[in-house]
Amino acid sequence: MNPLRSLTNHQFDPFKPHPELDGVEVPEINWSNNSDPFGMFASRGMAPPKIPKPSEVRQEAKDRSTNIFAYYEELQSILERHEATIRKRWEKKTRTQRLAILLQAWPGMPPTHRPDFGAFYKHAGNLNSVAIQHRSSFIWPLINQEDLGEPKTLPLLLNSRGRNHPSLFAASDGEAMHLGKVTMAIVAIFLNEHVMTLNGITRQEDYGRLIAWEDHEDAFDWMHSRKQFLPGEGLLILESQERLLEFLVDCCKTILHDIPLDEMTSNKFTIQPEPPLKESLDATGFSTLSVMAKEAPYRPPARLDLEKIESLLSARTVRAEDHIWSLREDPSYFAETMLDMKEHLVGAHLTSKLPRDDPWARVISSVLIESFSQLESFAELRNQAIHLCELSRKYGPELSPQKDLPEEYLAALLKFQHYLKQVTKGVLDRLKLSVVAPPPMRAFFARSDLRSASSSTKIIPNSMKRDKVTQQLLWLLTTLWEDGYDLFLCRMTTVIDELDRLLKAEPKALELISPYIAMLIGELSITGECFRQLEIFQPWANGFESALVDRKEGIKKQFKEHTKPWAKIHDTFKEHNINAIWQLGDPSDGKFQYPVGKRQNKANIETLRRSEANLDAFWNAVDDMLYRKTGSLNGTAYQQVISQPRYLQRTPEWVEPAARKEEKANQNNASYDYVLPFSRLFQETGSTSARAEVLASAAGKTKVKRRGVSEVESTSEDDTAAVPPPGSLPDVQPTFKVDARALKVFRTVFFDPAANTTAGEVAWRDFLHAMEVTGFTAEKLYGSVWHFQPTRLDVERSIQFHEPHPRGKIPFLVARRHGRRLSRAYGWYGTMFVLKDNN
Repeated sequence: MNPLRSLTNHQFDPFKPHPELDGVEVPEINWSNNSDPFGMFASRGMAPPKIPKPSEVRQEAKDRSTNIFAYYEELQSILERHEATIRKRWEKKTRTQRLAILLQAWPGMPPTHRPDFGAFYKHAGNLNSVAIQHRSSFIWPLINQEDLGEPKTLPLLLNSRGRNHPSLFAASDGEAMHLGKVTMAIVAIFLNEHVMTLNGITRQEDYGRLIAWEDHEDAFDWMHSRKQFLPGEGLLILESQERLLEFLVDCCKTILHDIPLDEMTSNKFTIQPEPPLKESLDATGFSTLSVMAKEAPYRPPARLDLEKIESLLSARTVRAEDHIWSLREDPSYFAETMLDMKEHLVGAHLTSKLPRDDPWARVISSVLIESFSQLESFAELRNQAIHLCELSRKYGPELSPQKDLPEEYLAALLKFQHYLKQVTKGVLDRLKLSVVAPPPMRAFFARSDLRSASSSTKIIPNSMKRDKVTQQLLWLLTTLWEDGYDLFLCRMTTVIDELDRLLKAEPKALELISPYIAMLIGELSITGECFRQLEIFQPWANGFESALVDRKEGIKKQFKEHTKPWAKIHDTFKEHNINAIWQLGDPSDGKFQYPVGKRQNKANIETLRRSEANLDAFWNAVDDMLYRKTGSLNGTAYQQVISQPRYLQRTPEWVEPAARKEEKANQNNASYDYVLPFSRLFQETGSTSARAEVLASAAGKTKVKRRGVSEVESTSEDDTAAVPPPGSLPDVQPTFKVDARALKVFRTVFFDPAANTTAGEVAWRDFLHAMEVTGFTAEKLYGSVWHFQPTRLDVERSIQFHEPHPRGKIPFLVARRHGRRLSRAYGWYGTMFVLKDNN
């Protein structure tokens, strides 16, 4: 993952050189009556856009606006009196009955979710020839049988459109047609030197008003900054709203078929309080990002939720920190990570018969670069999100759709968007390199050069036959990682939504996705949700592109300067440097065997201690190399993490049972030692004296034994210099009274080999239950990522875990790591959890 690359920009930049246009003469153009000056439509065999007169546009806009307000007022009156009845009747109907009502009000309604995307995928390369046939799908992608046939969707749509003014939806209705507009499946009329007002317009006579540039001093700016709309865009939005509101009124009348039409909105029925909407949950009873994304078009346009963005990014940053600490602390985690990466690197799994050095240098390099890049990227995004939250609180009360964003707020949003594109490109690059390598996918691809195992070898699809599901899965994944024109047209959020739907609907597709690839999809779900939040920040999001013109180079320059330390670490971890130390990190010889779940005996204890010593030796070599080649890590999240006064959990020396019994009279038996990691040298400014002092004491590391939850014993001469390990701090933790199901989970994740507990797997549903009863809400993101937000705890920090794939069981070693992460995040330990008295 290289965080220094950005997503490809497929838009034409008039300020950059274009050699392909050298020698091309642009004729004189009369923009008033030529709607296809460069022949774009003619080259596709399409007629150019119509050029109506301003008077014709005004009349059409007036007629549609009149109908919109008539339908809106009628729908509002119906819902004020009958919304609860409509909702109850709709939920009681069978799916067949619901579809009959929908098709009566909208004949020919497309059968599947996102019919616009379906048409784009099915007719790729030939869309213009079938554009007229699918025009309705591109204007109203939310109108389809699959979504509206569900019990909750139509009531959501009725509530949002009948309880909110049409102007609130103007920008989002225009954005809903994005795919149709950029593919030219929808062709708007062309009328130059005019603008149409819809955003923030509440008076009927001004809604859809056509204004010539010369008639208002701000008219051109409204068009250029996209605060308002081009006349063709405006007419499409009016058409969309008119037909949609008519459809909703017809549905209401059919559902309330037993009430005479002349009485439906009369005083015979009193106005009722608005019934509350139910919380959106999936079939398992949990909130999921896919459910929220699916319902978003049917709800009122959401406001920019910066708190949610900050929560997602903070939890992802913590997960990156925990990943680095787990690699340094847990030999089994380190070995599994290396072996998994080997399976996902092109050529790394091949035999040594190929003309290539041992692949472990490349594997270790990839793990180090990925771990570092994840931390730096998401920590920076988190910090920017925190700053945006502060600006939102500062400027939020004064925001108005008819006003520009404050400069400070706009600049911060554009900077965040740029960094978000950089991070996303890094994840897409990793996806491209990883999807084709593991066994489930390996059969569908081939290397262009069979004699080379190099990562630069081009990977191409082979001729192996693919079924429909596999073909669609590969198309979606390829669209993501190629970062080509299809992704630009569809937008990444749409492709990720479709990928998630496919994986949920088709078990065969899910079988082809390895846990590591599911993790990468989860990464994209986090950055994709950030993109989605920016896209819904309307009407200002429409003007981001225009606002970026004068700021782009400054943002790029600032990014390059800010990421110079990242580049130094990235270069240090490259394969040619790792060649000197890869043998220390090669897990193939069993040097990281870690039988932590087995019964304690002298042989097992010695194996644990030997593996821990091997891991420490590897990281000592990495840290020394990093120190020599970078000099200073000041300003990086990596420096902040490894300079924290954290302790590594280490296995104490074996004590014979007889000697242990004698000690019990005076002290409890210690399950683990806690040692200061070698990288304490990064707590200093890099002075040679500080480094020499740590190197000199490396042979006898400071140890702190944990006994129970509070006793501390140190072999250091200066106890004030040592930072207490987890569990020894005076912070008093609550006692959680939980049921037997949750208690069993916590006894496993906080496994104590000295106690009478049994090492075993944990069912994922049991883990979700345990987190819920202790005060967390669980939300499923895409891929395998779950986001846990504290709601009833005296903490604000959220945390993320990966759902086990493909089995629904958490292996013991992974469950134990979850316990370590909970301990680092919240100070939790096993004895905090006791069985609740049902009486």
